[in-house]
Amino acid sequence: MSFISEFYSFLKERRKLWLAPIVFLLLLFGGALVLAQGSVVAPFVYTLF
Repeated sequence: MSFISEFYSFLKERRKLWLAPIVFLLLLFGGALVLAQGSVVAPFVYTLF
């Protein structure tokens, strides 16, 4: 949890808050791929990429 707060303070200090949505979407897509691996939903998820 400290990593998230440290990363946010880094983005805020360096004025790079525009990177936050990009990082969030990358984590979301990565989580979807991990959860869909080996399941029935996998072919539908892979068509998105």
